Amino acid sequence: MTTNKLSAELLRKMDAYWRAANYLSVGQIYLHDNPLLRRPLVLADVKHMLLGHWGTTPGQNFIYTHLNRIINQYDLDMIYVSGPGHGGPAVVGNTYLEGTYSEIYPDISQDEAGLRKLFLQFSFPGGIPSHASPECPGSIHEGGELGYSLSHSFGAVFDNPALIVACVVGDGEAETGPLATAWHSNKFLNPVSDGAVLPILHLNGYKISNPTILARIPRIELEQLLRGYGWCPLFVEGHEPAVMHETMAAVLDAAVSQIKQIQLDARCNGYVARPCWPMIVLNSPKGWTGPKVVDGLQIEGTFRSHQVPVSISSSTPPRHLELLEAWLKSYRAEELFDDHGRLIPELADLAPKGERRMGANPHANGGMLLRELHMPDFRDYATDVPVPGVRGIGDTHVLGRFLRDIVKLNDAQRNFRLFGPDETLSNGLEAVFDVTERQWDAETLDSDELLAPSGRVMEMLSEHQCEGWLEGYLLTGRHGLFNCYEAFIHIVDSMFNQHAKWLKVSAQLPWRRKIASLNYLLTSHVWRQDHNGFTHQDPGFIDNVVNKKAEIVRVYLPPDANCLLSVMDHCLRSRHYVNVVIAGKHPAPQWLNMDDAVKHCTAGIGIWRWASNDQDTAPDVIMACCGDVPTLETLAAVSILRAHLPNLKIRVINVVDLMRLQPHTAHPHGLNDMDFDELFTKDKPVIFAFHAYPYLIHRLTYSRSNHRNIHVRGYQEEGTITTPFDMTVLNELDRFHLVISVIDRLPQTGDQGIYLKQQLKDKLFEHRQYIIRHGEDMPEIRNWLWTNDKGLE
Repeated sequence: MTTNKLSAELLRKMDAYWRAANYLSVGQIYLHDNPLLRRPLVLADVKHMLLGHWGTTPGQNFIYTHLNRIINQYDLDMIYVSGPGHGGPAVVGNTYLEGTYSEIYPDISQDEAGLRKLFLQFSFPGGIPSHASPECPGSIHEGGELGYSLSHSFGAVFDNPALIVACVVGDGEAETGPLATAWHSNKFLNPVSDGAVLPILHLNGYKISNPTILARIPRIELEQLLRGYGWCPLFVEGHEPAVMHETMAAVLDAAVSQIKQIQLDARCNGYVARPCWPMIVLNSPKGWTGPKVVDGLQIEGTFRSHQVPVSISSSTPPRHLELLEAWLKSYRAEELFDDHGRLIPELADLAPKGERRMGANPHANGGMLLRELHMPDFRDYATDVPVPGVRGIGDTHVLGRFLRDIVKLNDAQRNFRLFGPDETLSNGLEAVFDVTERQWDAETLDSDELLAPSGRVMEMLSEHQCEGWLEGYLLTGRHGLFNCYEAFIHIVDSMFNQHAKWLKVSAQLPWRRKIASLNYLLTSHVWRQDHNGFTHQDPGFIDNVVNKKAEIVRVYLPPDANCLLSVMDHCLRSRHYVNVVIAGKHPAPQWLNMDDAVKHCTAGIGIWRWASNDQDTAPDVIMACCGDVPTLETLAAVSILRAHLPNLKIRVINVVDLMRLQPHTAHPHGLNDMDFDELFTKDKPVIFAFHAYPYLIHRLTYSRSNHRNIHVRGYQEEGTITTPFDMTVLNELDRFHLVISVIDRLPQTGDQGIYLKQQLKDKLFEHRQYIIRHGEDMPEIRNWLWTNDKGLE
């Protein structure tokens, strides 16, 4: 598609602008000094350690240059997402050319001194990374870990009807599972209320040392694949710059025209059917415009251009330095920059102005656009708890009503969505469907339920897409919640890692505004996956979470519905955290009325006086619990101890905020040593029933004075399809094992303890026989209610 879209003069200027971007990119990778080659290049001008990636960069510079033109021509609101790994030289160089970089970092000035600093800082100690990192203006996607660019892009355009995201997808990146699935995001895009994503598949043929699949299949097969995903591919192919400029201009005009026509039709005539959105396939040489041959080996158009095409050091041949100098001079920097080192005015004028510059677009600094959620009073959704232990309907079912009204109250400003892999109903949040549907733009049958072209619930059976959509939504200034089965949130372990790192770095950049927190609701959890079995039983996500910086991560395990409401209200109001909330969906005892729940959650940890009997003396044992099922089993164990060993002094401690266990020097929520010792004592045994793997509690408390006496019961990687109570028995978290653990550590229980221990072992045998015969837990387990003196039946 070549139609002379560019005048000869505009073509000349755009090619020069592209050369300037390429020059800046090579300079960032190589140069320590002499940024404009005012004198012959010498070895001292080159960095000692050469790091960076050239291969993808010239193609991205080409794309950025052409996007600038269509932004100006159509007055587009557009941001740029760099999917290929290590695209840093391109985005940094282009934001420098457009002026954004120097506005944010005045010391990187628009002159020769600024160029020197720009080059020196790249992949250099104390400088910037080789990716499109948070330090780079205009970026919402680092690209260091491949696969998430398209997901982030779609998340950015949901509820942003004027926004277009130009998403460059690397052909190596396209081989990842998340990216391969993300092409289907077009089935969830509403052309009336959402913006548009323009994917640009950068087909340059190679990864680090291998060809890419999409570059080695026939053109017709690639086109069929992309059309099968529901896209209308437009191709730009070749290596001659003049022809490629003309073709790219024509294709971009066609793509933008198609996008605008799709949106106009839908917004004027109403949504009728899912459109076929345009995308671009840019087939250009890897390492385009770089060295063609080095030491007899082809570089341009091969995998050898992926990183640093020409090695330079005191031990490399002198011709390598000459080759680098020739390469740099091929861009004719003297035609591009004036005597002071500024980009000449006729080229600088090609960049968009103000917030239309992709580096200055506020959508790429989402905190600038963030509006507070309209929140109902969570206390209005309280469960009535006249006495501890009353039966509840399932904690997430209560939460669902609260979320329903958040959706309703924020319908007008359209800045809150729920994301999850086909589990909103399964996870007990059915109430939200009283006011919204699932957004879905593929075919809908009469027998389908809760599907509509526009909705506040986003469901796709891919945790990667849900996570990526939500991250893009948050990074562009909105709010959301990801609900998921606990065991399968592990699928996005690495995506969580990357987002937490983004938050950590961006929090240190004064110009980056804080965004809404990434909130996880993990339910259908390990202790209530008895019907699905071992594959669904894994509470280890929080082990990964607590590895991240303390100023970023928070973990909450509310013991009942009122505590869950209090915690979730706090999380949805918070900024710049990753909040992990673990709660059950099955009917369970309720322990605290709303006033007490708020106090308890605000403290994050505390003694439950109503369950304790040590008010007048030192405790003999501390029964600690964290998580809804561990809390139930702990209180059941306490009731046995109170009935059969009435002289025993017991203190019950419940933990909602897991990070309270760490020292205050390690986490902002941590307790100081004095407060910790007041709760847990310095020398009494602590039997700690924990929701997840026991080691995590030891890890958080290893430096405490009483750590040697903390004995943790938790998930021991034992599970199967069984009864709810048997899950706790298999992992020795049940009430009977907890009581035995107390007796084993309190020799003063004497013969009473010995006889009780035997009874408990008999109970465990009785339990096993009963579930094998009846397929359910014993009535005394199923119907157990809290009292202070209820013993064994």
